[in-house]
Amino acid sequence: MEISIPFHELNFSYARSRGPGGQNVNRTNSAAILRWNLFNTQAFNEDVKARLIEKLSSQLTSEGDLLIRSEIHRDQDQNRSECIRKLQALLQKALFVPKKRYATKPTRSSVRKRLEGKKRASEVKSNRKKIDY
Repeated sequence: MEISIPFHELNFSYARSRGPGGQNVNRTNSAAILRWNLFNTQAFNEDVKARLIEKLSSQLTSEGDLLIRSEIHRDQDQNRSECIRKLQALLQKALFVPKKRYATKPTRSSVRKRLEGKKRASEVKSNRKKIDY
């Protein structure tokens, strides 16, 4: 499923990074912080939005914002792209619906093998008993 969120709904802010960069990291705001409001988005219908709110409830702020931070790159633009990639991956994972599992009967041979194994174990244990003369 292709997820597309209007760019105007994504709010970016920048902060000092804790990542690589040496002295440069102390002078530049290279870490990107993405803030996206799930409650007010127009990208999804109400059903999908309700599913996302249920799945991502632990990661949302009280206002309904989802915060994603990236600081793995030295460059602000790369960190911004990484935030968008993380958001898409998170939404894709939350929207995944697993296939319904149908219960099936065990095959005849698997039942037979299971019973034979139980019988063999029973015989081994019964052979451990003391023999009365």
